Amino acid sequence: MAKLKISELQAERLKYKPTLPGIFKNGPASIKPVFEKPTKSISDQETVQKLFPNTYGMPMVNFRKGKNQEISKKTVTVGVVLSGGQAPGGHNVIAGLFDGLKKTNTKNKLIGFLGGPSGILENKWKEITSQLLNEYRNTGGFDIIQSGRTKIETPEQFEQTKKNLIDNKINALVVVGGDDSNTNAALLAEYFKREKVNISVIGVPKTIDGDLKNKQIETSFGFDTATKIYSELTGNICRDVNSARKYWHFIRLMGRSASHIALEVGLKTQPNIVLIGEEVLAKKMTLSQVVDGIVDIVVKRAETKKNFGVVLIPEGLIEFIPEMKELISALNDTLAENEEILKSMANIEEKKNLIHTKLPGNLASLMISLPNTISSQLMLDRDPHGNVQVSQIETEKLLVSMVKKKLSELKKDGKYTGKFSTIAHFFGYEGRCGAPSNFDANYTYSLGYNSAVLAINGLTGYLSSVRKLTKKAGQWECGGIPLTMMMNIERRKGKEKPVIKKALVELEGIPFTTLLKNRDVWAVTESYIYPGPIQYFGPYSVTDMTTVTLKYEQK
Repeated sequence: MAKLKISELQAERLKYKPTLPGIFKNGPASIKPVFEKPTKSISDQETVQKLFPNTYGMPMVNFRKGKNQEISKKTVTVGVVLSGGQAPGGHNVIAGLFDGLKKTNTKNKLIGFLGGPSGILENKWKEITSQLLNEYRNTGGFDIIQSGRTKIETPEQFEQTKKNLIDNKINALVVVGGDDSNTNAALLAEYFKREKVNISVIGVPKTIDGDLKNKQIETSFGFDTATKIYSELTGNICRDVNSARKYWHFIRLMGRSASHIALEVGLKTQPNIVLIGEEVLAKKMTLSQVVDGIVDIVVKRAETKKNFGVVLIPEGLIEFIPEMKELISALNDTLAENEEILKSMANIEEKKNLIHTKLPGNLASLMISLPNTISSQLMLDRDPHGNVQVSQIETEKLLVSMVKKKLSELKKDGKYTGKFSTIAHFFGYEGRCGAPSNFDANYTYSLGYNSAVLAINGLTGYLSSVRKLTKKAGQWECGGIPLTMMMNIERRKGKEKPVIKKALVELEGIPFTTLLKNRDVWAVTESYIYPGPIQYFGPYSVTDMTTVTLKYEQK
């Protein structure tokens, strides 16, 4: 294999030694799992229990100091798969997992399935060696084994997964992914238990969206790095706006089903407008009302000759507007029900005309009223989990178009005399594969090491949990929480299915109420903050700072 070409910064990052929680100081053989009370799912308990009879109700696990020498006497082979979208720190999860296995027994092996879950089904893998891994430590991306979005869901796929894992003599599978990927991990754990196959399945919480969390999973990895990258970019635009004073910038930020990224970047940069999808939903705002709120601020600023500003828009906003949410839900079902007919149609307009006849009248009218590009984007193929591809829906351009139209009407009535020149942006993939911040480098390494300890102890159906994250890394606490504990029942592709519940922005929480308290001032003044790039070297207070969100939530 050709040696990777690296930059000067990457060469320095390869030397970085992540800090492990103190509990791991003497290795896995000095740690004993301690079990707490039985758990139950976050909702729909009866239904979830029926679907997971073998893994439901398991206790949470904490790691405490204690002799556990027997795990050093066993040799295990662990498989790891990266599933879903990339997030900064994936390579360090693998590094922590590898080091935890080797610290326990140097004969332990780690193999990586290539290209996501499809690698398991196709039996494509490579052994992770020290030499290979040393080129990837503390780096961004998932390119050591790549990722993918294949979902293991049919009986044939489960059977193939079992066969390939058994054939490779794998004792445990670590699934690194978001809510959908870890739902798949829970289903695999249940399947192996039912089949009496002694293979552990452990999940690792990954998503830059920040929507995979609870009291035991304080944040998902990658959120810290991604929001720092987006905050740098947004801060640069705020500075440009304050210098040129002639454009309104509409910035759509990644975050499919929650507005955590928009909220975090808003708190870090203090732009004029920060839209939060959860608030829009709670207030049952129409698309027109969202536009009116933006227009009011544009007009107020124009009255003081400020024909410029910055608007932050969460990627999933369109799904939070009740009328649009209803439309998308109906579209999901209608597209699934008419999948074969639609495949035979030649163009998008023909497909839309058919769908219009299948939708309820009010929703058909709403879809027809949307700009042609937006209605076409709503028709795009769903992802493997049945979700609309909101990253393909240019909500920022929809809002720009509607705001322009409203301002034009106000101008005719003499109620607006300003100028409205706009630039639209989408910051998404720019944050996915950045070199992990020191926080994410430490956190992901700890999550990987922690998952090794869970797997070596024969635990299954657990999500790797590292807590107390506002403290220094050496003081973090470790253990595992049952994947079924995070489950609820949702409608996907026209069917009721068990899924890990997404954590949305809490409107009573300190992060949002802080935004609420300040946004009227931010709207009409230039309170911009310019965070600058991620710092890897320098004082601890700068290099290891975490998100504003986490600081507020852990108060």
